[in-house]
Amino acid sequence: MHAAEVSHIAKSFGRTQAVADVSFAVERGEIFGLLGPNGSGKTTTLRVLLDVFKPDGGTVSILGGPMSEEKKNRIGYMPEDRGLYQDLSLEKCLLYLSTLKGVPAKEARTRLAEHLERFDLAEHKGKKVKELSKGMQQKAQIINTILHRPELIVIDEPFTALDPLNTQLVKDLMKELRDQGSTIIMSTHQMPQVEELCDRILLIDDGRDLLYGDLDQIRRQYSGHAVLVRSAGDLPDVEGVAQVVPHNNATKLMLAEGTSPQDVLEALIAQRVIVERFEIAVPTLDEIFIRVVEEGDA
Repeated sequence: MHAAEVSHIAKSFGRTQAVADVSFAVERGEIFGLLGPNGSGKTTTLRVLLDVFKPDGGTVSILGGPMSEEKKNRIGYMPEDRGLYQDLSLEKCLLYLSTLKGVPAKEARTRLAEHLERFDLAEHKGKKVKELSKGMQQKAQIINTILHRPELIVIDEPFTALDPLNTQLVKDLMKELRDQGSTIIMSTHQMPQVEELCDRILLIDDGRDLLYGDLDQIRRQYSGHAVLVRSAGDLPDVEGVAQVVPHNNATKLMLAEGTSPQDVLEALIAQRVIVERFEIAVPTLDEIFIRVVEEGDA
């Protein structure tokens, strides 16, 4: 049984169609990345999934069926916009919100104390939320999202306003939660974090699916358009190479359409080039993202 499954959902607001046709399934115990340019329909898709918006068409199944009040206590949702009570102290705010999710007060205090220590917020627990920095408020939102130990965690831009140290702290936490059996759906623009964390992804644009599946398989699928070469001397001109780009201690050869890596290797050997390194360049997710979106626009 999937943790979440969306089939051909659509959602419009007046004349604006935010989501046209989106389908995906999220396996239990995985980190799933929902990606797309600004305005592509990611946030609307998440809100339809969570029953904040009713879809105009299509179906949604979450934790084995339709959304219910009981299931809401098994889900943690962190929207991109901060939603904490600004005039309450940090401790009172997080304790109150956890009790709304059914956590007993004593248990909530114990859990909260542990998370505040981990996120370096313990000494700030008496401050009003509005007195905290943006990074501190972001960490507080993350604590609020997981304090009731949800089965399914949905987070929109979790790394906003976080410095590198706290970004790593959140990444470590997400990996721990996945290893403990939680399912995480993450929407973000930060491709390096997606590459490090996500098992599978869905890329949408203009409210439609563009790319969906296992992240490693997708990267292999888009390999073959460039090779990394290091030689004992200067590289000669090679037919079928569209662009030559320095790349660390090697050279990246961007291949023209119809040229294979084998063609380039054979051409180098034919010209008696001493090849010290030759490998297919695996594209970054940033490169795949740009290519797929541009092809979709075309």
